[in-house]
Amino acid sequence: MIIRKREHWFRMLFVWHGSVLPKLLPRLILLFIIAVGVVYFHGTLLTYKIPLNPAPFTLFGIALALFLGFRNNASYDRFWEGRKLWGALLNDTRSLARQVLSFTNFAEGDKTALGFVQLLIACTYALKHQLRGTDAQDDLKKRLSESQFETVMKARFKPVIIMRLMAEWVQHLKLKGKIDTIQQAAIDQNLDKLSDILGGCERIASTPIPYSYRVLLHRTVYIYCFLLPFGLVDSLSWFTPFIVTFIAYTFVALEAIADEIEDPFGMEANDLALNEMCRVIEWTLTEMAGEPWSGAEEVRGTVID
Repeated sequence: MIIRKREHWFRMLFVWHGSVLPKLLPRLILLFIIAVGVVYFHGTLLTYKIPLNPAPFTLFGIALALFLGFRNNASYDRFWEGRKLWGALLNDTRSLARQVLSFTNFAEGDKTALGFVQLLIACTYALKHQLRGTDAQDDLKKRLSESQFETVMKARFKPVIIMRLMAEWVQHLKLKGKIDTIQQAAIDQNLDKLSDILGGCERIASTPIPYSYRVLLHRTVYIYCFLLPFGLVDSLSWFTPFIVTFIAYTFVALEAIADEIEDPFGMEANDLALNEMCRVIEWTLTEMAGEPWSGAEEVRGTVID
C-alpha cells in the first residue's frame, strides 16, 4: 500500500507511482489510435458511415457513471471493513498481551509470558499469509518453538491452530495456579474476539463481488469507450482522440480501482498495508513484554507494503 504525505494539488496532477495510470496506459493508447483512425476516415467503418451523435452517449454515460459509483462503493466497503478488522486485531492483541503480562504471577525476570506474546505475533503473521495465499514458513519459524512450528505448518488454517495453542497455554497456567477462573474467562473473551476478526477477514477473502456483475460492467465500459469516437467525430473532429481518451481514463480508471480494492488483503499498490500492520503489532507487543525489537526503523521507513 502507498503511504505518503499529502502533496500539493499541482504535484498530484503528475503522480505516477501508486496511480492506476501505468496499468491503463496501453489500453488508453490503443483507444487513442482507434479514435485517430475514426477521425481520419470521418466516422466510417469500411465504406459505411456510422450515424452516431453525442446525445445517446451523454445519457448512457450518466447511467454508466452511476453504476460505476455503486461498484466502487461496494469495493470500498470491503476495503474499509478489512481495515476495521485489522484495526480491531491490533487492539485485541494488545488487550490479550496486557492481560497475560499483568494477570500471571511469574517472578520478575521470568520470560514465560513472552511465549504467549510470540504466539500472538505469529498468529498475526499467519493470518496475513493465509489471506494472501503466501508461504508463512519464514515468518513463523522465527516466532514459534520447534514443536509449535511443526504443528502449525501441518495445518491448512494456521491462525486457528495458533489460537488453539494460545488457549492451551492459558489452560496450562490455570492448572498451575498462575491465573484464576475469572482471569481465564477474561482472556478467553478476547480470544473469542480474535476468532471473530479471523472469521471476518476470511469472509471478505472468500466471497468476492459476483463475477457476472463484474463482467457486465467491464464489457459495458469498454464498448462505450470504443464507440464514443463515432459519436463525437462530427462535432469535435481532431479533438476527438483527446476528449475520448480523457473520458475513457475516467471510466476505466474507476473500474480498475474498484477491482484493485475489492480484495483489500492483496499485494497491489492500493491494498491494505498488511506487512506494516504486522510489524506494528509485533513492535507494540514486544515493547509491552519489555523486550527490545530491532525492526522499529524498518516500520518508520516503510513506504510501500
